[in-house]
Amino acid sequence: MIAKGLIIAVSGKGGTGKTMLSALLVRYFSRFGSVFAIDADPDSNFPEVLGVEIKKDVGAAREEIMDIRSDRISSSLSKKEIFESELLQIVEEYPAFDLLVMGRSEGPGCYCTINHILREVIDTKSKNYDTVVIDCEAGLEHLSRRTTRDADEMIVVTDATKKGIMAAKRVKEISQELNIDFDRIAVIANKVTPETRPLMEKMGKENGLEIIGYVPFDPLISEFDVVGRSLLELPEDSPCLVAAYEIFDRIREEADEKYERRRGTKC
Repeated sequence: MIAKGLIIAVSGKGGTGKTMLSALLVRYFSRFGSVFAIDADPDSNFPEVLGVEIKKDVGAAREEIMDIRSDRISSSLSKKEIFESELLQIVEEYPAFDLLVMGRSEGPGCYCTINHILREVIDTKSKNYDTVVIDCEAGLEHLSRRTTRDADEMIVVTDATKKGIMAAKRVKEISQELNIDFDRIAVIANKVTPETRPLMEKMGKENGLEIIGYVPFDPLISEFDVVGRSLLELPEDSPCLVAAYEIFDRIREEADEKYERRRGTKC
């Protein structure tokens, strides 16, 4: 696995299966080494699909720190430093992965400081893990705030709809406009049927999108979702899991090849 940490950001419009694919990435890469999962979506569902509960998120910590009166802060310790210290306590540790949940602000105020700290967390803590998986918020806000800069892979999840494809195209366009340094922006088409796959292939080519794999519609995913069951318990023969693992195999192999080439260049 890549020494500096393979960073995979997962984006897409709401309802495409973005968080589901993020959970399967965590499940897959935990077989090969340490995984740091980051729930960067304020509408947090990542812990549920991973089958865990969290005690506190970054948004709640922000509110507590913002409520601290100035006279309670040491002259040698800023609110930012207190927040960074608190952040270390928010990272939840589990046998297969560690998890950080961003959450949302409970009150008014700018999230700029948190976004800046999140970028720092990704830059620094990623070096301590073999793989980092970031479940981004639905839409494009994370791109404008640049919280997913310098990820090795930006995976955009689309469902079998034109809206999903156009959202994926917009992610690519905005990334290029902002000069965000992704090694690759790739698309995974989810909830695909034999009838819709040719249409998705056609739309992908017409819009200049690299669709690296197709995940079939799997009724079992809906059943797990209804009862709130963890996708880490999905059976190995699930069509969705089998297809996703084939895609992830290629991502891992390509990442290892890139790392070996870079290391060879430095030698």
